[in-house]
Order: sequence, then C-alpha cells, then structure tokens
Amino acid sequence: MTVDKTGAEVEIAQQADRFTISVEGTQVGFTEFADDEQGMRVFFHTEVDAAYGGRGLATIVVRHALDATRSENKHAVPICPLVAAFVGEHHEYDDMVEPVTDDIRQWLADQQG
Repeated sequence: MTVDKTGAEVEIAQQADRFTISVEGTQVGFTEFADDEQGMRVFFHTEVDAAYGGRGLATIVVRHALDATRSENKHAVPICPLVAAFVGEHHEYDDMVEPVTDDIRQWLADQQG
C-alpha cells in the first residue's frame, strides 16, 4: 500500500502513454511519456491537481513510473522539469537516465504532431 504525506492511500495505474495517480478513487495527477523504438521512455509532462498539492503525489507517481520503466528494461529521458529534478536528486536512477538531446526533442515534437 502506498500512502501520501497525509496518510491517504493512493493508487498508481499505467496506461499506454501515462501513469496516473488517484486518491480515494479520484484521479488527481499523472506523468505523461512517449516510448521510442530504441527503448527510451521520454517523460514530457507531469501534473497534479492544485487541490492536492503538497502531499508528495508528484514524487510518488514519478518514482513509480521510473521503477516501472526500469522493470521494462527501458531508459528514461527526463524532458519534464519535475522528472529531471527528481532524477537529479535520486542517483539510484543514474544508470537508466539518458540526456535530453535536440534529436529527442524533435522526435517528441513529431510524435505529438
């Protein structure tokens, strides 16, 4: 069981292009990604409803997303500033983080059309 800073139980779900976080059955945040053909998972946006701010929910969903990415033998590319800050402070992910390059930014822009 995962709980936030208030002790409320949270649930993480993986979808095709995002990980969502819910509190008491209500989705309150997510981190979005796109997978490329070389095994890179590009994280480009993370958001938590302002009404749920300060509860550590963004950290919980990002940590879970990175752990799942590792278990899928993918590497993470942190375009999202929140994900970049997280991996910058949590060096246990250093072995799976790839730098953001202009080529990756262009690939993502092409994917998002």
